[in-house]
Amino acid sequence: MRFLHTSDWHLGQNFMGKSRLPEHRAFFAWLLEQVKQHEISAIIVAGDVFDTGTPPSYARELYNQLVIDLHQLDCQLIVLAGNHDSVAVLNESKNLLAQLSTRVITQPADELTQQLVLLSRQQQPFALVAAIPFLRPRDMLLSQAGESSVEKKQALQQAIAAHYQQLFAAAQAFLAEQRLQLPIILTGHLTTLGASLSESVRDIYVGNLKAFPSDAFPPADYIALGHIHRPQQVAGQAHVRYSGSPIPLSFDEVGRDKQVVLVECAKEQVVAIEELTVPLFQPLVRIVGDLSAIEQQLQQVAIDRPGAWLEIEVQHEAYLTSLAQRIDTLCEGLPLEVLRIKRQRSAATSLTSEDSQTSLAELTVEQVFAQRLAEEQLTSAQQQQLEQLHQQVLTQLLDPLAEASVSSPDKSESV
Repeated sequence: MRFLHTSDWHLGQNFMGKSRLPEHRAFFAWLLEQVKQHEISAIIVAGDVFDTGTPPSYARELYNQLVIDLHQLDCQLIVLAGNHDSVAVLNESKNLLAQLSTRVITQPADELTQQLVLLSRQQQPFALVAAIPFLRPRDMLLSQAGESSVEKKQALQQAIAAHYQQLFAAAQAFLAEQRLQLPIILTGHLTTLGASLSESVRDIYVGNLKAFPSDAFPPADYIALGHIHRPQQVAGQAHVRYSGSPIPLSFDEVGRDKQVVLVECAKEQVVAIEELTVPLFQPLVRIVGDLSAIEQQLQQVAIDRPGAWLEIEVQHEAYLTSLAQRIDTLCEGLPLEVLRIKRQRSAATSLTSEDSQTSLAELTVEQVFAQRLAEEQLTSAQQQQLEQLHQQVLTQLLDPLAEASVSSPDKSESV
């Protein structure tokens, strides 16, 4: 009997002005096919169902339709709240969704057994899920007067570790009471030590706790984690995994396969773990080089990946004016869309490098503006608008100065 581990759907995400709705629709269609093909009995979503606490109506509609479709396929759905999810939004429909084979868990419960979910196939249980969502500080402990930041971090980490141990013990006690021998599946939505991040992981876990030690997890048969968007094993342990997001959520995820994890249970244990690669529904491409190299790469991408969304990083020592317009000219007529343009910052022009000794007096106005612009994540249209405004301001400032420099000699001669 099998279940799927997935996470970080981020339904409703607005990616540099672009909706991800077509990609999420395609992913759900693919997911339903996997349920049929592999005879999946349950799906665990380890947090961040939605991208924001106030998801748009089309994202909620997509989520609700998936619940219906999975129910019709006799597939359970276990939904854990993530740090991007609103507890109130997920809770508002959880009692209704419970009638459709869906269990929603948003917070640690007063009674630990409320966080236990039996996975079954045709009324035959095959695993027990000890479900832990994103744990907020207010859910775990009370702030104590006079505590230092280090003490607060330690107290929070200890409280989270204690919750995992207590829930695991409750799961063992439940199985003993029910006279069942089943694998125990733990979940979590957090950062663990050694996990590889991406720029789309926008929030640190909780408070000042940046990472949870993997050796603090109880000895569960499988630990399904969310929050990190790159699929990976934790500390080399095949049974402790981040499934990663099903679609790339930032350009630094380009070229990395996306996946869901298929876990097979038999004879009261996990017997197989398989990675199912998710198709790429919307190509994202990063292009790096000078303008000549970028032009060549654009022509090739247009052939290989028509319709791609692009991030272009321009390598050039000199400041180039109207960069967005130059890129738009290179892309003219190509089936591509530029979402972000970046200037590669060199040691000679960097303002923020710790090793740089360059002062503002040594830089031109254009260099200062270029470096500041490079620190922002802007669309091509936004960058072009700012560059145009910058040129207008410079023109307005420099014209009076030019007039003054011409008239000044005449005045000196008259004196």
